[in-house]
Amino acid sequence: MTLLEQLVSLLDREIDDATLERAQLHLLDWLGCSVYGARSELAGKLQGYLAEWGASGKNWNLNGSDSCWQDSVQFHGALGSVSEMDDLHRTSTLHPGPVIIPAALAVAEMVEASPRALLSSIVVGYEVMIRIGRALGRDHYALYHSTSTCGSFGAAAAAAHLLDLNHEQTVWALANAGSRTGGFWQMRHEAVETKHLHNAGAAHAGVQAALLASSELRGPASLLEGTQGFFAATSSQAMPLAVIDQASEAWLLFQCSFKPWPACRHTHPTIDAVRALGEVSAEDVRELHISTFGDALMFCDRKHPESSAQARFSLQHCAAVTILFGAPAIEHFGEEIIARSDVAELRDKVILHVTETHQRAYPAHFGATVRVVLHDGSEWEMASPDAWGDPEWPLTSEDIIDKARTLFAAAGVGTETTEDVLEVTLNLSGQDDLNSLFTALRGLGESL
Repeated sequence: MTLLEQLVSLLDREIDDATLERAQLHLLDWLGCSVYGARSELAGKLQGYLAEWGASGKNWNLNGSDSCWQDSVQFHGALGSVSEMDDLHRTSTLHPGPVIIPAALAVAEMVEASPRALLSSIVVGYEVMIRIGRALGRDHYALYHSTSTCGSFGAAAAAAHLLDLNHEQTVWALANAGSRTGGFWQMRHEAVETKHLHNAGAAHAGVQAALLASSELRGPASLLEGTQGFFAATSSQAMPLAVIDQASEAWLLFQCSFKPWPACRHTHPTIDAVRALGEVSAEDVRELHISTFGDALMFCDRKHPESSAQARFSLQHCAAVTILFGAPAIEHFGEEIIARSDVAELRDKVILHVTETHQRAYPAHFGATVRVVLHDGSEWEMASPDAWGDPEWPLTSEDIIDKARTLFAAAGVGTETTEDVLEVTLNLSGQDDLNSLFTALRGLGESL
C-alpha cells in the first residue's frame, strides 16, 4: 500500500466525545480569528472582488450575503490568519484551523451534515494535514508556506469525510489536492497579502478535489513518496514514515497549540519571557537581549516595522510593547503604537541571538531567554522553554472562550450575538442538526 492508502486507512478509528469537544474549541477559536479578520483591509479587498465577480448560492458567508461554496471557502479561508492568532502544530510548523475549518463548514452545509459529522471532519482534516506536515524536513519550511502546501491535503480529507467517500475515492481526493499544492515564502519579503491567499487556495483545492473524487475523478495514490511526487519535489530531508507512525495514539488535534497573543507564534516565547521579568521601566533599559531559535530570527527580525502585519512579525516590537504595556493586545500592533517614539526607542535596544539550547529543542518546543541590562549595570534574565498555549502550558477552555469574546468585541460584534455563537458552538456535539449553528453564523455576518 502507498503512504496515502495507509494514511486513509488509519483515519478509520473512533472519535470520542472528548475529541469532539476539543474540535468545538478549535471551531470557536477559528471563528474569533475570522470575525476579527473580516474587519481587515484584506477583507475589504476580497469583498470588492466578490461584489464584482462572486456568485450567489446557498452557503453561509461572513460578508453578510450567502454565496456559492467556492466563494464561501475562499473568503473564509483568507480570514483566519489575519490576526496571527490562529491555532498551530509545532513539529509540522503549520496552522490547521484557517484551512480545515472553512472547508469543513462549507461542505457540511452543502450536504446537511450532522453536528458530530462536522466536528469529526475537523478532527480528520487536522490529522491528515499534521501527519503530512510533520513528515517534511526543515528544508521544506525554509522555502514553502507549509500551512498552504499541507493544508490542501487536510481540506480534502475533511471534505471527503463529510461526503462519505470510500477508501479509494478519499485517496484520490488527497492525491489530487496535493498534486496542485504550493505556496512560497517569498511573499514575506514584501508588504502583500499573499499569505492569506495561500490558505484560501488550499481550502478550495481540497474541497474541489473531494467533490471531483465523488464523481470518480482519480488521483495518483503514490503522490507522496513517488519519484516525481510531493516529497521528492519539496523536501530532500522528508521522513515519509512519519505520515503513518504512531497510528494508535490520540488524535493529533490534541497536540495543537492555541495562541494568546496577536503575533507570529515565533514571538510568543519572547513575550512570555519578558512578561516573566515583571515590571521593568522602559527608561531604565540599556539593552534587551533575546536568545531563541533560528526560525524566530529568520521570520521575525524586524526592528522597524511599517505596518500592523509587519509588527506582528517583529520580535523587537513584541518585546517593546510587552515591557511598556504588559500583556500585548490587538491595539498594540496598530499604526499609532508602531510610530510612538518610546516604542521605537525600545525596539532599537533589542539585540537578537540564536542559542543552541532553544535551537536544539525547536520545533518540538518554541523557547526563548530574555536578558535585560539596565543603566545601573544590573541584569535580569528569564527563560520560557515553551510558549503559553502549548500542550505543556495550555490555555484553559475559559481562556479560549475569553479570547473569542475579545476578538468578537474588537470586530464590533455585540454581546448578544457573541453569546449566541458561543452557546451554539460550545454545545454543538449534542445538537441534532446544524440549523442553529448556521443561523447564529448568519447573524454574525450581518452584524459585521
